Amino acid sequence: MLNQGTPIYLITGFLDAGKTDFITFTMQQPYFDSGERTVLIVCEEGEKEYDPVLLADHNTVQVMCESEADFTTDFLKNIKRKYRPERVLIEYNGMWRLPTIMDMKLPFNWDIYQVINIVNGETFGLYLNNMKSLVMEQVQTAEMVMFNRCTEDMPCASYRRAIRATNRRVQVIFEDAKGEMLDIPEELPYSLDTPEIHIEDDDYGIWYMDAMDHPENYENKTICFKAMAMNSNQFPKGYFVPGRQAMTCCANDIRFLGYLCKPKDSSVTWKNKSWVNVKATFENKHMDLYEGEGPVLTAVELTPAEAPKDELVYFN
Repeated sequence: MLNQGTPIYLITGFLDAGKTDFITFTMQQPYFDSGERTVLIVCEEGEKEYDPVLLADHNTVQVMCESEADFTTDFLKNIKRKYRPERVLIEYNGMWRLPTIMDMKLPFNWDIYQVINIVNGETFGLYLNNMKSLVMEQVQTAEMVMFNRCTEDMPCASYRRAIRATNRRVQVIFEDAKGEMLDIPEELPYSLDTPEIHIEDDDYGIWYMDAMDHPENYENKTICFKAMAMNSNQFPKGYFVPGRQAMTCCANDIRFLGYLCKPKDSSVTWKNKSWVNVKATFENKHMDLYEGEGPVLTAVELTPAEAPKDELVYFN
């Protein structure tokens, strides 16, 4: 690991998500067990405790912090002075706000190196329905989201779409009750076996995510969908973006999701936020606006449309 400072590994998740099990397992793996002097900061008391013998064997000292008000820069500085750790593991309290640590001034030469969100697959749907903003706050900061205790009959594909709509770069992993990794295929509500694919209003979010992740599914196909028109001087000349508004986190986090589209007749423009039926061919190619490759549509036909009953996009 090339890091001249003190790396912080931040493990987030709600109570009973499996954070303690994950950290205990990780500490014993050869790729992680390299002998560094480690401080493990535990921010909540879960059902399981860490084995003192195991911690000692892996050169690790446990420090408790039971109050969010106590989790301060001075608290971390005291740890640095007392223990002089070469790395820091933090089992973060799932009910504490992430900005408490993400925005705080860390001790000199300490840096958050990796954020991993641990999720109990059995309770994720409940949390998502009742505390969506808090769930997505954890997802937004993570490089990896690891689901455990999953079964094949859970809507895992829907969970993955909801997470990746909020954090495009996150890696999402699913494990069963035995810790075996599950391969969760994408579940599409339309067929890819026809040259012309019709996307229903309720399925736009699913198509948008799959087109981003698997553009090969749509190369040289014709895509038909209803969308809101968006124009901007930041778009390449002659292009507009037909898309939909999506509530990826909460009511204050509405995002417009769409892909560049070039009309057949570039002299015809569409008023911002007007609704249009789009029939367009699909290709994946490099565009400066994307800073790389991405889906690009070439309109075959564009006609005025009525707004859908629900103008917001969902990912299930």
